[in-house]
Amino acid sequence: MSESSFQEDVLGELGPEGLTEIASLLGTDAAGARETVATTVGAMAGGLQEKAAAGDDEEEVRQAFAEVAEPPLQGVATLGGGLLGGGLMAGVLAKVSKPVAAAVSKKTGIPPATVSRVIELLIPVLLTVFAKRAAAGKGAAAEAPAPGAAPGAAPAEGGGLGDLLGQILGGGRK
Repeated sequence: MSESSFQEDVLGELGPEGLTEIASLLGTDAAGARETVATTVGAMAGGLQEKAAAGDDEEEVRQAFAEVAEPPLQGVATLGGGLLGGGLMAGVLAKVSKPVAAAVSKKTGIPPATVSRVIELLIPVLLTVFAKRAAAGKGAAAEAPAPGAAPGAAPAEGGGLGDLLGQILGGGRK
């Protein structure tokens, strides 16, 4: 797989059907939906980086990325939710969604409630892209738990959360 931007990966995962749904919600064409999605995804990535930099939230963001990097549960173990239920990362994304909706609304003129609906549609897509990027090795080394650590434990110190975010999000490109 060639190196692509985080926004391109999200747009690819969203596909034409998802873009059409968002275009309908926004009352625009596919190009307008594409631009809004790119702006929103960039703001979400920035929001994650800001949340991580806030200090108190760094561990929550680190654990959320570690959870996304784990292989999905299979069989009976999936009854509790797992990645499809959203887990920690869905919660982290939900926490940054309101300020992101306000920022995107201010930038684009789209009502905040409409941007919030777009974000709701994008969260499962973002979770999928995070998981695929982690599985492809983007951030895999930084996300590996320390030897002897329990599965799902926070990654070993060393790279720092900024490096982890840069690897998963593609070097912080916006």
